Amino acid sequence: MSLRSAVLVAGFVLAALNLRPAIAGVSPLLDEIMSDVGLSPAGGGAVTTVMVVCLGVFGPLTPVLARRIGLDRTLLGGLLVIAVGVTLRGLDGAPVLYLGSALAAIAIAVMNVSMPAVVKQHFPGRVNLMTGVYVSAVVAGATLASAVVIPVERATGYGWRGVSALLAVPALLAALFWLPQALRGRGAAANGPRPFAAVLRSRVTWYVTALMGLQSLTFYVMLAWLPTIFLEAGLPADQAGYLLSLTNLVQVATSLAVPVLAGRRESQVPYVMGAGVLTVLGYLGVLLAPATAPWASMIVLGIGQGASFALALLIIALRPADPDAVTALSAVAQSVGYVIAALGPLLFGLLRQVSGGWTVPLAAGLGVLVVQLVAGWFAGRPATLGKANL
Repeated sequence: MSLRSAVLVAGFVLAALNLRPAIAGVSPLLDEIMSDVGLSPAGGGAVTTVMVVCLGVFGPLTPVLARRIGLDRTLLGGLLVIAVGVTLRGLDGAPVLYLGSALAAIAIAVMNVSMPAVVKQHFPGRVNLMTGVYVSAVVAGATLASAVVIPVERATGYGWRGVSALLAVPALLAALFWLPQALRGRGAAANGPRPFAAVLRSRVTWYVTALMGLQSLTFYVMLAWLPTIFLEAGLPADQAGYLLSLTNLVQVATSLAVPVLAGRRESQVPYVMGAGVLTVLGYLGVLLAPATAPWASMIVLGIGQGASFALALLIIALRPADPDAVTALSAVAQSVGYVIAALGPLLFGLLRQVSGGWTVPLAAGLGVLVVQLVAGWFAGRPATLGKANL
């Protein structure tokens, strides 16, 4: 591998590692943030909600930016804005906390949409491998951030504000590695991205969007509520936290391996269906025996959810014929998908409140997974989105 290729791959992987820490790093520090800033529980929860909503709402900015300044420079800009956002939210006051969080999330939204197109543009012959690499880096970044923010805070004595500002360092490092590519990369696309109206007319777009949205919803539901479910089942708090970490760690390995295997086949249906069934089994384990064999349930759930996420992004990269079309499809699928995902934890909590237990919410989650399997069946079938059929 040449030095130029090595720098390209390093910048790409480092960029992927920055797609979740700004979000995942909030939860472990939330009690401290609420106490310091003077937020209610609702106000504290709104920090994460604002970020997840931004992931959906601002994804459509990406095709506009890619048309004007080019895909590589769009990704570079996203990294720089993440650094600004995580630094800004550590300043004094609730308004800058929300503003900084929103800025970081807007940048992540743009980068989320950019990454499948970057894969298509720079690694056209290795789409399956590089999709696996970047998705596993995304999951690893989230897992690492949630695990280290408290130890880093204790080791440095900086407090939550300083730790938040430190998250700018990996973003700036990634920007440094990506800078040569942004400087030499192509500028605005010659013909611009495919129009959204044309993308929306394709049935494939909606199959992929449904898969992306529903697998995101079932993931964020578990991310938000798993520790609480285990606590109410009688498990100690530390074990509940370890179980959530376990399922996240399993997703790192799964999201790396599955796209490499699935990308070799013309149809991804067997893999999408297998991932959905494993997620169903994980949900059933939590529903029927949360305290009996939780480790087994978390491993199965992690394999299913990690594979589902990776496959959704792989399909986004594979189906269109060119990077511009990937950008358009990615914008639709991820924007709608994350808006759907943002509703999941809220609706799940409301069902818990109304029903007085976890049976009804988890049964509803299983119902969503059935719909996800149907969407996955259609999304995983061979198809090509190109200029002719967009």
